[in-house]
Amino acid sequence: MEIKVAIFEDNKLVRDALEAILNGTPGYTCCGAFADGNRWLQDIKRSEPDVVLMDIEMPGLNGIEVTTQLTAAYPAIKILIQTVFNDSEKIFNALCAGASGYILKNDAPTKYLEAINEVYNGGAPMNPVVAKKVLGFFGNKNVILITPEANDYQLSQREKEILQLMVGGDNYKTIAGKAFISYETVRTHVKNIYKKLHVACRSEAISKAMQQGIA
Repeated sequence: MEIKVAIFEDNKLVRDALEAILNGTPGYTCCGAFADGNRWLQDIKRSEPDVVLMDIEMPGLNGIEVTTQLTAAYPAIKILIQTVFNDSEKIFNALCAGASGYILKNDAPTKYLEAINEVYNGGAPMNPVVAKKVLGFFGNKNVILITPEANDYQLSQREKEILQLMVGGDNYKTIAGKAFISYETVRTHVKNIYKKLHVACRSEAISKAMQQGIA
């Protein structure tokens, strides 16, 4: 089964390159490529993607605005933010808008494909550099998303280890290698972590772990 990917990217060269990579790789297909997000609803209805590659800076509605509206209307569609901007505030805002993961445009094509596959399978890919920026944003801005509490979330030692690796910016594949377990086992542990922490995504889990000293 192919993963259907829609691209929202104003740079034609980048858009065409991504489309060619997707259509030239078994297991992936580009179901639509769009220069802006001004007609995102019609574009999504027509293309019916599983995953959306979303540029942050576009004419008209920017990627964060489109992500907010798209996730509200189609919560099952996964959004992978991609940008040249290594900016912690934009990263944070994109994740808060509902993005499932984040990748930088200078990442290799293989990284793009891995990230698309990971987000499609319920993961939350994040470039390690981006992860550090997000953590730095939390520290510098004193962002508080939840009230710190001395709760015992009943995390197992293995779950704590995996949460620590998530906080460090590792993706599922890297965590599997470091923990000497399978990719699917990592996914299972992460789902359990989300359930125990009462969070819905990676960014919320990281924030809660940092604020409450869980990991």
